[in-house]
Amino acid sequence: MKFSALYKELEKNRYYVFSLEDIRSFFPDEKSSNLKKLIYRWKKSGQVSSLKKGLYELTYPRDLVIPDMYIANRLYEPSYVSLETALSHFSIIPEVSMAVTSISTKPTRRFRNRHGLFIYRTVCPDIFEGYYVEKHGNLGVRIAEPEKAVVDFIYFKTYRKKKYNFSTLIEEERLDKEIISDLAFKKMDEYAKSYKIDLRGFYAEL
Repeated sequence: MKFSALYKELEKNRYYVFSLEDIRSFFPDEKSSNLKKLIYRWKKSGQVSSLKKGLYELTYPRDLVIPDMYIANRLYEPSYVSLETALSHFSIIPEVSMAVTSISTKPTRRFRNRHGLFIYRTVCPDIFEGYYVEKHGNLGVRIAEPEKAVVDFIYFKTYRKKKYNFSTLIEEERLDKEIISDLAFKKMDEYAKSYKIDLRGFYAEL
């Protein structure tokens, strides 16, 4: 199989990030051993780049600008972007997170590649909710709703560490009280129930 055939199929189906299994689905007659050799050759020639073992992105004939949040979704599945990255995205915290932070039902993990650092925090399957698909160009990104991002953040910053000072949390993390006050508290309370969090003390500080 020639690289041009792979590129044409991936481009047509918008598989800018792809796995060996994805290639197999497009070219079922190709043997796995041969595909692995081809990927190795294409990596050496700079036509594809490795994001982690078994996951790749196209870098030739054009190095596409793929959103880091989309890459975060594909690196470790199932997952959705949340915590500092989502809060920054919604302007609830002022800083842009140095890493892309996500929630997953799989064990806590970190990945580093040419796009940067990707961090995943673990939750139980029944808490893996409160996200939607946001369009970034032609790509869909799974990201927490603002309300869920806040609740995820509170859990990992306070309850999980057994530090319940909401005033200190808001001050140190520079949470935007005005934006949070406009969120749907009823929805936040529903998400908080899954974590067994009482948000009344948090609301009192807004």
